[in-house]
Amino acid sequence: MGLLDNTTQREYYQGNDFGNYQFTSLEDIINQFQIAYVGEDKIISKIKRADVAFHAMRALQELSFDTFKSVKSQQIDLPPTLVMPLPHDYVNYTKLSWVDSSGIKHPLYRTNGTNNPFQIEQHDNGDYKFDVLTSDIGILENSDFANTTNGWNIESNKPNILDHVGQGGMGVEDGVLKTSFHTRGGGGATNWGYLHLAYQAVDVTGVNYLDISASGTADTFVASASPNTNTAANVGVLRFGLTSQIPDTSIKANRTNNATVQVTSTSPNVERSIFDLINISGESSYLEWVGPDTVGSNTSDEELISVDVSQYNTVYAVIVSYVDFNVPANASQTKQTGQAAFKANSIDNVIVHQTQASSNLKPKPGNEKNSSTWNNYKAVTPSENNNDDYEDDIYWPIAGNRYGLDPQRAQVNGSFYIDQRLGRIHFSSNISGKPVILDYISDSLGTESEMQVHKFAEEAMYKYISHAILSTSSYGQPLVRRLTKEKFAAVRNAKLRLSNIKLEELTQILRGKSKWIKH
Repeated sequence: MGLLDNTTQREYYQGNDFGNYQFTSLEDIINQFQIAYVGEDKIISKIKRADVAFHAMRALQELSFDTFKSVKSQQIDLPPTLVMPLPHDYVNYTKLSWVDSSGIKHPLYRTNGTNNPFQIEQHDNGDYKFDVLTSDIGILENSDFANTTNGWNIESNKPNILDHVGQGGMGVEDGVLKTSFHTRGGGGATNWGYLHLAYQAVDVTGVNYLDISASGTADTFVASASPNTNTAANVGVLRFGLTSQIPDTSIKANRTNNATVQVTSTSPNVERSIFDLINISGESSYLEWVGPDTVGSNTSDEELISVDVSQYNTVYAVIVSYVDFNVPANASQTKQTGQAAFKANSIDNVIVHQTQASSNLKPKPGNEKNSSTWNNYKAVTPSENNNDDYEDDIYWPIAGNRYGLDPQRAQVNGSFYIDQRLGRIHFSSNISGKPVILDYISDSLGTESEMQVHKFAEEAMYKYISHAILSTSSYGQPLVRRLTKEKFAAVRNAKLRLSNIKLEELTQILRGKSKWIKH
């Protein structure tokens, strides 16, 4: 009836579960407790297994903090960020060290001189900001045009085609939404081009304000065709904004400098008036980019905040791109016959943010995790290391130069502090790139394999569980005082056993007690 489960010595030494015989699983503790303590004429007459499991896990958790050995440790090479995440089952640390080239641990000491506070975003006058955004990428689908135009309704002569001969189109190229144009004839006039349009619906039910922003480029180019040559500048116009109506789907542009004729079935989308919403400052709900007077481009990041959408359940984010073709009035034909369309105008990072009033403070942009205090601290050499007395990781102080030091800073190993808000350990800059070891306490409940008890503490677990069960029951109150004493005695015995004191080792240490130690 051995406890090795028929495991042979060969199976043991060829496996990797070395030394596990010294532990008993929590499952076995629960089963054995029910056999020994629960039943008729026993200390606990009746109890659910779930209750026993709860108290067993609580016992394992409590004993892990001050009785069981702390065997948890992690080592990392400290990155330039000088930050180490706390382990997933971290409860408290016992020691932090960095390791030198000889494998010797150098203890690090906690500093109280700095920390990484929550940095509050403020207005210019110092007032706290309480407007928050729904997300960093906004509420539009495919706002960055990384690969496709998915999510957008495209109204264009050639959707997703930019280099078609004789036509203009709208599509994604190099991660941005681009358009291309070709001068046209017919429809009552010559020298005009198609407009390109993209839009998507935005649900604003219960929303009061939206912010919009985008990165846009408007181009100016010269369109020429044989036999006639047009040297006039053709100015691109790009707009992005919000409207309360589904935009018109006609795509013929009403732009020609021939005053005697107009393009039939022209698109109303060339007019700014389609953006019929306003923001809290009374500005129309669009951003605009216009090409320069001569060949070239205008590129900028634009933003419009607090567009009022409180009266609507649905609004539409709209992108409009066209070229205001400017050709001589007496030119009878300047179409780009047989030529590919000219690429002009592009837009990216089309963001629509939902702005809400928040009852909570929000962090300053750029300092969500790293406050300016922490950034300044990690950028300089810590005060305890303002010297050049290093040689192969060994510190050689100059005689007499350490008088008057604050004892808590009289060390050169480095320092750290723990940011409980973000769950990270921050280190001083002199430890960057060095191996760092974190020894820490867990509650032994992180994984199934960890839920085990050293056999030296097995009796303490039984006494702890029985005391916890009877002290919370109505029928067990007469036994509580006795069980309390038994629990403390069992826990004390477990601590003594697990302290692992060896007489020869203790004797060797005590031989050094003959030396005078000054404090």
